[in-house]
Order: sequence, then C-alpha cells, then structure tokens
Amino acid sequence: MAASLGKSALVYDVGGSHVAAAVCFQDGYRLGPVVSTPHPGEETSDAFVTMLHRIGVEARSGFGPVEGAALAFPGPFDFAAGVSRMTHKLPFLYGIDLRGELAALFGWQPSQVRFLLDSAAFLMGEIGAGAAKGVARAVGITLGTGIGSAFSVDGRLVTSGPGVPPRGEVWDLPYEGRILEESVSTRAIKGTYERITGVKREVAELARIVDTDPAAAEAFHEFGRHLGRALNGALAAFAPRVIVLGGGISRSPQLFLPAAQQELKDVQAEFRVSKLLDNAALAGAGVEFFSRFAKQQTEPIDEPTQVTAD
Repeated sequence: MAASLGKSALVYDVGGSHVAAAVCFQDGYRLGPVVSTPHPGEETSDAFVTMLHRIGVEARSGFGPVEGAALAFPGPFDFAAGVSRMTHKLPFLYGIDLRGELAALFGWQPSQVRFLLDSAAFLMGEIGAGAAKGVARAVGITLGTGIGSAFSVDGRLVTSGPGVPPRGEVWDLPYEGRILEESVSTRAIKGTYERITGVKREVAELARIVDTDPAAAEAFHEFGRHLGRALNGALAAFAPRVIVLGGGISRSPQLFLPAAQQELKDVQAEFRVSKLLDNAALAGAGVEFFSRFAKQQTEPIDEPTQVTAD
C-alpha cells in the first residue's frame, strides 16, 4: 500500500566502512536509538541490501510501523532512480536498483524509499535541528578524507544559481594550482606533518600531541589557513550567513578555526561546528523524507527537494 503522512521514518547514513540507521520522528526530527554496523564481509549487493534491511528492522523495533525510509549516500549516485554510480567505493552496488530491492524487503512501494547525497543530508539535519536552524543562507562543509559541501536558501537545498558551484560541490574547484580537496582534507594535514618531520602519523594522533609537538600544531594551522582561503574564494558570491562544519576534523575546531576565520575576508559568515555531529545526516534524511511526504504522499518520487538560488 502507498504511504500516508505519518510521524516516523527509517533513516540511514551510509559511510565508507559503516552504516548507521535510526527511526526519525517528524516532530523535531528526533532520533530513536542509532544502530551502527560495519559493511558486510561478503562484498555483494545482496549482502549489503540484506544488511540495510536487518539494521532497519532493528532500529524500528518497538516503534511500530514507519512511513518509509531515506538514505544518505555518498556520490556519484543517481538519487532519482535509487541507483549507485560509484566505482571507487562500494563497486558491487554499481547499477543496482537499491530502491526497488529495499522496498521489496520491507513490503513498501518504491516511492516510499528516498535517497540523497550525504553532504546534503548533513546540512539538512543542521537546518532541521542543529546549527543552521532558521538561517536564511547556509553552507555545510564536511571535513574528512575529502571535503563535502551543500548550499541552502531559506531552508531548502540549492545546487545551482548565483554563487553556487556546479552541483553544489566545492571539492574539485581550482585552488592554488590544484583542486581544493588536495589542500583541505585529512591527507593534507598528514602531508604537511610528514613534509616537516619526515614521519607519517594519523590525524587523530596529531590532534592528541598538538600541545607538545610544534609540527603537529603547524599542520593544523596550515590546514586552517587553506580552509579559510579556499572558502573565501568559493563562497564569496553566494554570501552565506553561516558555514556549518562537520566531519571528524571539526571536533577539534580550536586547532584550525582561528586561522580559517582570519582568511575569511570577503565572506561575512559565522563558522559554526555541527550540533548533531554523527547524527546530522540521519536527521537530514528525515528532513528530506518528510519535506517530500508533506506535499505528495502517493505520487512517484523523483528527486530531493531543492531549488535554484535567487
């Protein structure tokens, strides 16, 4: 049967090594207990879809029926069709009708299953219940092995329009002779430290020793300078009021944010660290699900709610 407007939905955050799931309640986009699991050892689409179904059933246990599901996925991904186009990660999902297979396991109509980009889900979560709530123009930036981005106007995602880079993505914009991601990522921090010391160390370790290791402090400071300088160029035309930072690096803002703020000379925006942290994309998937079902409960779903920036 087709979905009717309800109070809860399953939400998923599909990462590079783990998947998290929870029930999201429309009232305030509150989350039930989060279930997290590593990717299955058997790298097949059947095993992956079965895992999604299993943790979804576990997450909704005790909550009764839900109205469907929304999944935050990395790209490239055909979000309208529910089909992965990734070849560099999760290659066994390439070309698989995830919407149809997941709907069949839950006994739903395909229109009850939604997909959206993970960085967009992050920003939507912060708009719905976090650091960007009530902000007219916001940008979400996730910092990790790469840099993810999303843009919003009046609480809705935008992927084109004045000041918005193609697809709303900044990772591949030109920056100092390379692409932006080469200078603003965990590998950039590790690369700076190795260049100074000749030693390879992980970012988490560098964050722990920054008070006693000047090279670690310099690696984070240089990362902050590049982050601020890159965003100053990439975001000036869009003129956001708030830039929300997420991802693992954002949990140590004192190490890089002062340097970033100093470089943000042409953008009158406030840096804010995610309030929802690991749960932002889950809440954002709920925002996306209910924003669509509040308007159309039974018509086929085509693409995430988004508009062109004015």
